[in-house]
This record gives sequence, structure tokens and C-alpha cells, in this order.
Amino acid sequence: MQSALRNAFHGWRRIRRCLGVSALLLLFAPCVFSAPDSAPEVILNAMNVGPRTIEPLTQRSIVRDYKFGWANLAQAFESNSTGALNGLFAGTASAWLNDAVNSQTRAGLTSRYLNQRHKLDAVFYAPEGDLIELHDTAEYDYQILDGSKTIHTEHSVVRYVVLMTPGADRWVIRQLQSVPQF
Repeated sequence: MQSALRNAFHGWRRIRRCLGVSALLLLFAPCVFSAPDSAPEVILNAMNVGPRTIEPLTQRSIVRDYKFGWANLAQAFESNSTGALNGLFAGTASAWLNDAVNSQTRAGLTSRYLNQRHKLDAVFYAPEGDLIELHDTAEYDYQILDGSKTIHTEHSVVRYVVLMTPGADRWVIRQLQSVPQF
């Protein structure tokens, strides 16, 4: 009986020690392991869209998928791999991005899109719900790197005309065209 109690006591001490270590790791993990939040900030204004209004769930889906698209676009340019673009871009947007990443790879460069902020204005939502046109005023820091050396940095404000269509499980970016003004 006494050995059973002793084993239980030692077992409880091991559990407390593990819990203590786990608690310390959780307490200090944000300081030690976290990277800066590089997720794009996306805000959608759907007040002036026509001829159809956008339902709240659709608005959330568009913001989520646009944000995800830009995060993966940034990852593709930083890693020189178009794998991250699969399924998020189609049509001319996909062709342009694949060509741009491949061209950058051939030049031996990489690039980064940092501190992204996108202000989307929905300007057209088709009556059938199968197409939305957005105007994106994107603001970001853009860097070009040769190996680990930064050779160019600029803060950019770029305007894009965006066409998105619903896919099987997400909204897909079909056109991403920079324009001088709206």
C-alpha cells in the first residue's frame, strides 16, 4: 500500500513538473517563437455596389479569400514557387503571376510584399452572383533581394481592378490588373 502511495505521489510530482514547464513555455512562447504578423489587412466597402447587394456571409468569404490570395502571392514571390498560387488564381491573373514568378526565378532574384493593407471597394456584383468587380487600393512595402541582400526597397500604393468568381469552395481571383487611377 505504501509503495502504491509513493508511486502515485511521484507520478503526481512528475505531472506537476510537466505542467509547470508547459505553462512556462506557453507564457514565454510569444516572445521567443512568434514572427511578426505578415497577414495582409483587407477591408471591404460594399456600400456602393450594384446592381445586387452582397450578403454578409459572401462579404466575409470575399475578404477571407482575397486576403488568402495575397498572402499566397507574397509567399510565391518570396519562395520563387508557384505552388502556393494553385486554386486561388485563374485565367489572366494566374498566367501573369506564374510568368512573373518564373521570370524572377530566371533572374536569380526574390521579392517580398510586406505590411500589406488593401482597401477594397465593391463596384459591381452580377445579378446572378457569379462575378464581382473590386477596386483595390493596395499599400505595401516591396523589396527585391539578390540572395539574402536587399537591392531595392520601396513603399508602394498601387490600384488594382480585380475580378473574382465563386469556385467550388472559395472565391477565385481571375483578373488582377494594376491601373493608374479608378
